[in-house]
Amino acid sequence: MTGTIQPVILCGGGGTRLWPRSRRAKPKPFLPLLGERTLFQKAMDRVGDAQLFAPPMVVAGEAHVPLVLEQGGDTLSIIAEPMGRNTAPAIALAALRAREGSVLLICPSDHHIADEAAFRESAQAAARLAQDGYLVAFGIEAVSPHTGYGYLRRGAALPGGYALDAFVEKPDLETAQGFLADGRHSWNGGIFAFGRERLLDELRTHRPEMARLCEAAVAQGAQDGAVFRPAQAPFAEIEGESIDYAVMENTTRAAMVPVSMGWSDIGNWDALREARGGASTGPHELRDCTNVMVDSDGPRVCVVGMEDVIVVVDGDDILVTSARRAQDVGKLDGVSRP
Repeated sequence: MTGTIQPVILCGGGGTRLWPRSRRAKPKPFLPLLGERTLFQKAMDRVGDAQLFAPPMVVAGEAHVPLVLEQGGDTLSIIAEPMGRNTAPAIALAALRAREGSVLLICPSDHHIADEAAFRESAQAAARLAQDGYLVAFGIEAVSPHTGYGYLRRGAALPGGYALDAFVEKPDLETAQGFLADGRHSWNGGIFAFGRERLLDELRTHRPEMARLCEAAVAQGAQDGAVFRPAQAPFAEIEGESIDYAVMENTTRAAMVPVSMGWSDIGNWDALREARGGASTGPHELRDCTNVMVDSDGPRVCVVGMEDVIVVVDGDDILVTSARRAQDVGKLDGVSRP
C-alpha cells in the first residue's frame, strides 16, 4: 500500500452557511474553526503519514490558490480550477494529473474528523478495494436521523467492506429514523477511493463529453511552479456534476467501507457548535442559558435566558440564529459580500 494512495483534497464551495465568519475571500476551509489549525490544514495533517500517503494534490479555485500556498507548505501539487464545475470534473483533473496505478483518496477540505486513526484504517481498507476495481465511498456511521445528509445503503459483504446497494437522497425525518433503525444505512460524507485508471474509464463510459473536455483542459494547460492551470476554454464548456451522479450511481462496481470516526461536515453553525462541544469563543457572558453558543472576534456578547441560540460577531457583521434554523443562514443577502 505504501506510496500508492494519492490524497486529493478538494477546496471547492464557499461555506456560506457559516457566514459571517466564512466569506468568499476566505471561506470555511481556510479558517481555524476548531483549534489553531484551519480545517484545510487539518485535512492535510490527516494524510501526512509519508509511509501511507503520497504528497497531497489540492484542487482549488484560482481565487483561493494564495490561501492554499500560504497554509499548505511546500510539498503540494495544486490544480487551479478556472471556475467551479462541481466534484466530478475536479476529481477528473486530479486523476489525469496523478501517477499511473495510484489510488486516489478524495478528501473534502472542510470536514472535521475526531478519530484520525479510524480514518487512516478506513483509507487503507478502501484503497485495497479500489485496487480490486471497486469505486469506494466511505459510509459514515449514522448516529442520528439527520435530514441534511445523503445516505448509502449497503449490500453484500466484500473483503473489508460492502457492495454499495444504493445512494439515497436527503430524506425526511420519518425516513431518516427508519434508516437509523434498520442499520443498513450510513451517511454519505463525500469521501471516496478510486483506482486512477478505473475512474477515468468509468467517466469516459458514463460522461464521455465531460471526460473529453477534462482531457483537453489538462492537455492544453500550463504548469507554474507548484500550480497547474488547466486550459480555461475547454473547462468552461463542462456541464458541472457531482461524482455521485456522474459516476457512482452509474457504475456496477460501487462499494462502501463503513467507518465510525467522529465525522462532521461542519455544514452550519449548529454542526460547528456540536463539534465544539457547545463551547463559546471570544468575550462573552451567558446567564440562565441552555445550548447557547457565542463566537465573537472582539465585542463582548451577553445572552440572558435563551435556549438553542447561536450568536456570531465578525467585524461589523452580527448573526443571531436559532440552532434549528442555522441551515438557512446561507440564504441571507449579506453572505454575497466579500
